[in-house]
Parts: sequence; structure tokens; C-alpha cells
Amino acid sequence: MFKKLNNLVGWAVFLIATIVYLMTLEPTASWWDCGEYISTAYKLQVGHPPGAPLFQMLGRFFSLFAMGDLSKVALMINVMSALSSSFTILFLFWTITLLSRKFVKVGDDEGLTGNVVAVLGAGAVGALAYTFSDSFWFSAVEGEVYAMSSFFTAVTFWAILKWERVADEPHNFRWLLFIAYLIGLSIGVHMLNLLAIPAIVYVYYFKKYKPEPKGFILAGVVSLMILGFVMSLIIPMIVKLAGLFELFFVNTLGLPFNTGTVIYFGLLIGLIVYGLKYTHQRAKVVLNTAILAFTFILIGYSSFFLLIIRANANTPINENDPKDAISMLSYLNREQYGDWPLLYGQYYTAPIESYEDGSPVYVRDDKKGKYVITDNRNGTKAVYDSRFSTIFPRMYSNQKPSHIRIYKQYGGDQGIPIRTTKPDGTSEVIYRPTFGENLKFFFSYQVSHMYMRYFMWNFVGRQNDIESQGEIENGNWISGINAIDSIRLGDQSNLPESMKNPARATFFFLPLLLGIFGLVFHFMRDPKDTWVVFLMFILTGLAIVVYLNQTPYQPRERDYAYAGSFYAFAIWIGMGVLFLYDLLGNKMGKSAVTALAVCLVTLVLVPGVMAVQGWEGHDRSGKYAASDFAKSYLAQCAPEGIVFTNGDNDTFPLWYVQEVENFRTDLRVVNYMLASGDWYVHQVGKKVYDSERLPLTLKPEQYNKGINEYIPVLERVQGPVELKELINFVASDSDQTKVPLQSGERINYFPTTKVKLTIDKDAVIRSGTVPESMRDLIVSEITWEIKQNGLFKNDLMLLDLIASNNWQRPIYFTNPNSVSKVLNVDKYCHMEGMVYRFIPVLATDYVQNLGGVYTDGSWELLMNKAKWGNLEHPDVTIDRESYRNSSMAKQSYVRLAQALVNEGKPDSATQVLDKGIAFFPNSKVTYDYYMLPWIEIYFKANKNEKGAEMSRQLMNRYLDDLRYYNSVGQSYSTYYEHNIQEAMAVLQRLAQMADEYKQTDLAKELQDAFSAQVSLMGY
Repeated sequence: MFKKLNNLVGWAVFLIATIVYLMTLEPTASWWDCGEYISTAYKLQVGHPPGAPLFQMLGRFFSLFAMGDLSKVALMINVMSALSSSFTILFLFWTITLLSRKFVKVGDDEGLTGNVVAVLGAGAVGALAYTFSDSFWFSAVEGEVYAMSSFFTAVTFWAILKWERVADEPHNFRWLLFIAYLIGLSIGVHMLNLLAIPAIVYVYYFKKYKPEPKGFILAGVVSLMILGFVMSLIIPMIVKLAGLFELFFVNTLGLPFNTGTVIYFGLLIGLIVYGLKYTHQRAKVVLNTAILAFTFILIGYSSFFLLIIRANANTPINENDPKDAISMLSYLNREQYGDWPLLYGQYYTAPIESYEDGSPVYVRDDKKGKYVITDNRNGTKAVYDSRFSTIFPRMYSNQKPSHIRIYKQYGGDQGIPIRTTKPDGTSEVIYRPTFGENLKFFFSYQVSHMYMRYFMWNFVGRQNDIESQGEIENGNWISGINAIDSIRLGDQSNLPESMKNPARATFFFLPLLLGIFGLVFHFMRDPKDTWVVFLMFILTGLAIVVYLNQTPYQPRERDYAYAGSFYAFAIWIGMGVLFLYDLLGNKMGKSAVTALAVCLVTLVLVPGVMAVQGWEGHDRSGKYAASDFAKSYLAQCAPEGIVFTNGDNDTFPLWYVQEVENFRTDLRVVNYMLASGDWYVHQVGKKVYDSERLPLTLKPEQYNKGINEYIPVLERVQGPVELKELINFVASDSDQTKVPLQSGERINYFPTTKVKLTIDKDAVIRSGTVPESMRDLIVSEITWEIKQNGLFKNDLMLLDLIASNNWQRPIYFTNPNSVSKVLNVDKYCHMEGMVYRFIPVLATDYVQNLGGVYTDGSWELLMNKAKWGNLEHPDVTIDRESYRNSSMAKQSYVRLAQALVNEGKPDSATQVLDKGIAFFPNSKVTYDYYMLPWIEIYFKANKNEKGAEMSRQLMNRYLDDLRYYNSVGQSYSTYYEHNIQEAMAVLQRLAQMADEYKQTDLAKELQDAFSAQVSLMGY
């Protein structure tokens, strides 16, 4: 009876989770990596390192259910994530019931007794609590790898518990082989699943051996050795050895490419077969099982062959081009992202003493028939002053001033003065952080801010979805109990409208308390299993914190990385139900009624509260923001255009609409950051779909890895010098165009910082680059100055393109400022909807770093073509990333309106503003400081009523803010000093504008409001 009920309730919980996730599912690609994952899954392409080939293969399978409707491909892959998540919930339920039955007596044939109801209720409450947890729910409704990774973790942990029940039966090892296969498969999704290995080892140890201190410690050592074996030997070394074989057989013996790889895998398979046969004949069961487990891990891991196969097919998305064993190793090691110190390394103040050589870079040369070294990496690895190094370095990054500021803010800035000698022989004193400051930063920032804050989001509540670096108004955990929250964050009971957020959720500590009760109860009843779950909790939580050693100002919140830790805690939430049942049962009797009452109350107060509180923040139904914004970037671009992008969110959604929905495949999207890689420059040099190769002067081999990685910019020639001549200078093989390094190597250089581009007016007119209305404004030349000491590969590629293109293909930038240090021509960039077109016409309405406005093209997009993901609809929730991107769209509307006013078209300007407000109303995207130009344009266009209405809306918003800041008291209002200054500045500017445009009554109303606040706030 119990077995049937266990299956029935488990599938019921699965059904609830599935319905929830499908109801809140995003119908298309989401922001961040989702567009890339969906694109690479749909066409089996090569995504960013270290790859997720199994996710891609399964995603491709699910995409078939779109039945040819390209707009539904993303939905089907999102459904895959939803189902992966609901299956995770199913196995979590069964895991909790398996663990519970070890200390709550329940027979397989037992009916609806109190114990049966309690165990099933524990599974349901724990599983449903995780269903509605913030981080897991977020990943469940988008096409990313973390949902599927959680599924593999859940199945693996459940499987070792199933093995435990049959460990004394014949053929029990089949469960261990199943686990090995799951581990191998999971590598093809995400390596987080590997962190379950120590917990698996301890389950085995507790079952097979009598626990004692020495054995307990040895089991821990063995578990870490197995984890290290998989992570550091199987994953990289299998490929590294293949690379060494390949180099030997191709370079030394002169055999064809891939010969060494084939021979290597032939030998590996032969050794496995021999080992299995040998151990079978001699009845060495444990060793035979170990070899089989190794084999099954390799079989699962073999999904990575997909990436090599598809890289050799030269797919449009082919990141790092891992087409052989040698390049595959670089791909798996994530070399493009660099490395970071872990157990020993430098502080952020450490001076560099010298440089060491790195490993040489081999590149396949089809002409020579062998692998050639393109970069010896001589002097590429910095060696730091050992006096500034420490064990367990946490404060190490000096890449950005913001990193150093946060180090000092969280760790302290007292330091120890150390006198050092500079290269010129002079001395200086540099302060080295103390080890105490290092640990303080670790605990206060990396542990507290970057893990415990996320943990509390999931089991106590979340303030909002705004990124936080410790501000009291952004991204904190919050309980909903004002007496507690106000101690840390000020009064939270009377927030202004501007601080209310759809992601706000308050759980009143209920999930946390139930989990803590469950943890204590679990330990009291079964300390061995408590240790196993605790290992899962720590290794998928704090251990990741230690390993990642994250720097401040991550691009986004990283809570999704710790979902495994929250999974473990959800087990204890389930155990909390058993604690309450035991507590009440001892007083009222352990009956089915008592158990049912406990289960129903905890279901309502924990997963029920979490569901109600978290629904709005996780409901993505009806939202098409990422895909609509991407189409708005591309829709107005001229045919055969080249669009330069920068970050994930102005690149991956664009890839998605091109690769999956076949939207504007004539355009070439070029990510400027990725163009620093040789593989990427080689790819833009090939035709893709309807887009021809980029016109470049330098040969492909001149962009190889190790070639032209950095080109010094020197003042050897009085400029400005023609850009084409400079590119030819770099392309030359002559020694006269190179400068020597200390190593004796000679490299290319730029002989001037002053550059000019002579304009071929006839070519510009023939290509149609410049609209007919602007042709009389075409300049004869464009000059600029390079503002950095050297050019990287992507900089060189950009300048090569500008020099070689001769205006044949339109060139656009999503942000002209992103290339301003190399190509400082924003005065010649004209906004055309959401992108900026580079043309040889000086902008008349120029704004620094943003160029001018081409009104005709911008009008066509913003008024007739653009859609913004249904964000204006009342029933569509605006997530944080959509909110941030909305500011860019709003900027386009207001800039177009201003340009139209300047052209003497006030009515058109008004229409543009009205359209922008319709798409981004105050009720969805709160009016702020940046709405002041909108109001002024309304007044300039003589639309005084609209200007006055928006003025009052803005005034009321900031008065509401100031009311709140004043109510929290002096101790907290100091945290809002910047916000207070902004509010007062807005009120003052509103009053000035009303007076300037003769709005007497409005001016008085605004001035009175401003004066009252000056008096109230003491300004």
C-alpha cells in the first residue's frame, strides 16, 4: 500500500510542479545565455566553453515538437527545462520519503497510518517548497542548463539511496554503474552534479562499513580523490592525452590529421576491454566494477564528440572552434576566461616582478599538414612579489577600480606598508591587505553577500530583483516581519510606489524555521544521513563560493549556481514536518488525523505562502521582451549591414532571432568582445546565410592565435595618417614595419595615434550608405585619435573593416561609446531606431558618446515596426533585465522626439513621446530623473497639458519617495542621501521648467512642494 501511495503522491507533486512551471513559462527566449543555448540546441551548434552538448541534443529533440513553427522552438526548449525541473521535484519527493523511512517505521504494505501520512506529507511539503523556491523557479521557466543540471543531481542522489536499500542483494552494483553513467551524462550539461560525489561515497561507506573516526576521515579523503579524479583527470586528461598522441603522430611521424586521436581512443578502448576481461576471469568484483564505472562515465562524457563534429562543420555559431583534441582541451579549460588564484596567490596591490612563459599554442595548418606553434607565450604569465601573496587569497583583482573599492568597503583598508622597488630603481611604499582583512572580505562579502543573501531569498524572502552591492534598498533578503526587517533596512511597511517590485516576496521565516527544525530532528534520529545531506548542502553551496572566488560587481546575481545547496535544505524542510508530527504526536497520539493536520498546515504555511508570494515575480507568461528587443535592433538596418554588439543581452537575443526565427539573416551580428579571439575573426571572414564575409585586408593567418594579439601604438609619424595605409603597414611582412621586444621577437605596431579616413564620395553615393537627404553633407575626411596605448585583435579587426569596407556595407553600433578609444567617431554615428549607423556625415544634433539622430529611419522603426515584448500589458510582469533594457528604448524615443522638435516638427515629436509612454507607462516602468527631457519636449511642442500631467506624476513620485526617506529616521535616511539629492534636484528642475514655459499655476505648485521639502528635510 505504501509503495503505491508513494508513487501516487509523488506523481501528484510532479503534476503540480509541471502545471505551475508551464503556466509561468516564458514563451520565447529569455535574456542572458538563453538565446545562445536555444540557438545552439536548435541547430546543434557550438556554444560558449565548456559546452553543454547533452543539453543541446535534448533541446534539439524537444524543438521538433514545434512542428515547423519557428516561433515555438524556444517555447519547446523552455518546456524541456520545465519538465526537467518538475522531474527534479519528483525525485526530491522520493528522496525525502526514502530518507524518512529510515527512522519512521513504514512497511511497504502499510496502509494509511499516521507514519505513512507523515512520511508522504514530509515529501510533499519539502518537494513543493523547493518547487516554489526563488532560484529554482527562475531556472525552471527558461531555456538554460541549470534546470537539467538540477535534474541530474536529484536522480543521482535518489539512485544512491535506492542502491542503499538493495546493497546486500546480488547485482546491487548495477545502481552504482547507473550513477556513474548519470555523472558522465551530467558533464554534458553542467559540472555542478559532480559535487554530489562525496555524499555518494559516504552513503556507500555508512552502508558497507562500521563508522569509526579513522574510516570516516578516510572516506572523506577517498570522496575528494574521486571528485578530483573526475574533474581534474577524466574530464581534461582524456582530451589532453588525445592531444599529445595527435601531436606525436602528426608532427613527429608525419601521419594525417586525427590519426593520433583515433589510435589513442583505440588504445583506450582496448585497455578497458582487457581490464574488464582480466578482472572478470579472476573474480575481482570491485576492480571490475570500478573499470565499468569509469567506462560508463566515458560513455556519458562522449556527448562532447558532438561539439567536435559540429565545429568541423563550421556552424554559424562555433565558439572557440574546438575541431580537434588540441583545441578541445583549451575549450574545456575555459582558457578564454582566464584563471584566478584559489589556494595561494596575490593580493590586489601586488606589484609584478617578472613574467613567466606559458604553454605554446598549436594551430592546425592544413597547408603544411601539421600543427604549428603560433604563440610561444613567452613572458605571458605574471609573477608577483611574494611579499604580497597569501594562502587563500580572496582580494586579488585589480582589473577595475570598483573591485578595489568593494574590497576596502567589506574587508578594510588599513593594510601593512611594504617598501618596493620600481623598474626605474626608485622606491615606493605599497599597502598590502592583512590576512584578517582578507578573511573579513571572504565572510562579509563572498559568504554573506554572495551566498547567505541568496539562501535567505529562497527561504525567508526577497526585497526586490535589483542588483545589490550592499545598498539597503536593493537586493536584500527580507522576511515580511517589519520589526525584524526594519532593524537592517529601515521601515518596510510604508514603502513608496517607486520601491515596490514584482519580485518582492516575504515568507515570514516559515520555510527557514521548518528547515532548521528538520535539520535538528534529522540529526537526532539519523546523524549519518544528516551528514550526507549536509555534505550536499555545503559542497553545492559554500564550497562553490570558495572555488569561484568571485570578484565584486558580477554582471548579474549568481544565486542560480547554488540551487543544489537549496535542494539539500528542502530535504530538511520535509524533515521539519516529521518533527512537528513527532512533537504533536507525543501529546495527541500519532494518528493519521494528527499527521494529516500537520501536513495540511505546513503545506499552506510553507509552500502555499511561497507560491502566493513568489508567483508574480516568476510569472513570465505572455512576455516576449528579449526576442522583440532583438528584432527592434535589427529591423531598421539596411540590407547586408554589419551590427557591432558588446554584451550578452545585445548579442544572444539577436543570435536567437537570426538562427531560430530566420529574422534578418542578411545582417552580420559581430560581438566586439568575442572578436578578440582568432576563431571569431576567422568566422566573420566567411559567408553565413545571406550575409557575405566581412571585407578585411589582413589575411586570415594574420589573425591566428598568437599573431597580432597586441599591437603597440607609438608616435613614430606625425599624423593624421590614412587608415588604409596603417592597415597595409600592419599587413606587411617587412621587418621595417615591426618593433623588437625584450625577448628578441619582432611584432607589428601602429606608427601614430592620429588617424584619418578619406571619403570617396562617389562610392558612398553608389552604395546608398547615406540617405539622399544628407548627401550634400558628406564630409571629405574623418579624423580621430586612438586613445589607448595599443590595439588588441578586436580593435585591429574593426579598423581593418573600416579601412577595407569603403562604405560598401552599412556599419552599425548598438553603442558607439564601446569602441570610442579605438574608433572615436561618435560624431558620425546617427541613431536609426535602436542602433547607430556610421556614415560620413557630421551629426547636427550631436550628443557626446551617442552621436546624432536620423529621424526618418528612427521614426519608421519606433513608430511602425518596434514591439517591446508586451511589457505594457497589465498582466505581463516586467523582469529586471527587461526593465533595464526599457531605458534604452525610452532613450531612443526621447532622442527622436528632441530631433523632431529641432527640425520644427512639434506634432511629430508629441506622437513619438505618446508612443513611448504607451509602450512604457508609469505603472510599469516608473518615471524617474530621465523623464525630465520628455516633459520639456512636451512644453516645447506646446502640449502644456501633457507636460503638466507628467510633471505632476514625477513630482508625486519624488514627494512619495521623500516622505518615506523622512519617515525612516536619521539613522537610515543617510543611506538614501544620494536618492534625496536626486529627488530635490528633480523637484527644483520641474519648478524651473514650469516657470520657463510660463506654466504659472504649475510652477507655483511645484515651487511650493520644493520649498516644503527643503524645510522638512533641512536642506
